[in-house]
Amino acid sequence: MHLDIPPGAGVEDYNRYTHRKVLFLLLLCGIAVLLFFLGIIIGSMTLSVADVFSSLFHPEDDNASLILWSIRIPRVLAALISGAGLAAAGVVMQSVLRNPLSSPYTLGISHAAGFGAAFAITIFGAGTLSHNLSDAVTIRNPYIITICAFFGSMIATAILLVVARYRSSRPEVIILLGVALAALFTAGTTFLQFFSSTDQIAAIVFWTFGDVGRATWSDLAIIAVVVLPAIGYFFWSRWDYNAVDAGDDTARSVGVNVERSRTIGMFLGSLITAVVVSFLGIIGFIGLLGPHMVRRIVGSDHRYLLPGACFMGAILLLAADIVARVIIAPAVLPVGVLTAFLGAPLFIYLILGRLRM
Repeated sequence: MHLDIPPGAGVEDYNRYTHRKVLFLLLLCGIAVLLFFLGIIIGSMTLSVADVFSSLFHPEDDNASLILWSIRIPRVLAALISGAGLAAAGVVMQSVLRNPLSSPYTLGISHAAGFGAAFAITIFGAGTLSHNLSDAVTIRNPYIITICAFFGSMIATAILLVVARYRSSRPEVIILLGVALAALFTAGTTFLQFFSSTDQIAAIVFWTFGDVGRATWSDLAIIAVVVLPAIGYFFWSRWDYNAVDAGDDTARSVGVNVERSRTIGMFLGSLITAVVVSFLGIIGFIGLLGPHMVRRIVGSDHRYLLPGACFMGAILLLAADIVARVIIAPAVLPVGVLTAFLGAPLFIYLILGRLRM
């Protein structure tokens, strides 16, 4: 169902049209809040609602408070913020590249950031494998990993921008380039593994399993400091993205600096991807799933699409994390596996849809 406004509609119809979009956003917000509380209740040790509220407002030195504040809350907040950030990055990339198949994962940016993280682990010894099952990868220096992941993602971003600007911005070309970049950086990661120690290889392999459960409070602070201001900038530039959707010439005619919007949008999207990958690993398809699910309801107006995609991205990652905890309990499945199972069919559907056009 798409909330289209009929031609020739009056003010009342337009108000009704926008009110439905606002109600849909409020519904998504409510679902995200519900999943947030389910995320801190459900796990290997299920907490009662009374225990949760007691530990939230009156924390004590008991098991419930320890589980809640040390494990569950950082985990669900990481899923909430990272899911919103990846979805927002997907919306902006789809707009500035004018390519509905774009996302940090499908363009190879996530793989490039993963290569940068692997480079930091192997060359700089920034991450090791611990023997604690709840935290199999120990970060020695998160700043080095983030910087290397960012440089890797920026290399991929620069290649994409050059091709989009000087060669061809057709969706098929950009996606094929993304596939090539993903293969290239995956091969680079494999090359690094060949020269790594056993512990480093295990750490790199584990790193490719996207998992919000490895986030700590310090990790969460860095993620939030990067992701939330970037989302704020995206929303502040929402009118520019609406203009870019109408075409570069149209956007320039209303005073939008298209090159700057494209460069800053891709830069911030890559930064979000780099930070998420450096702390949580590769989480695929959230940047593709969230925007397209919301776009079918609210359309392509970024005033509603951006916040809606952020809510949907958070919902998808929170829901996937909850399912990952219970599907093979007491073991916890990496959340990146579930997002790939969800995203791959959608990606195939979108490609087939474009081939039929």
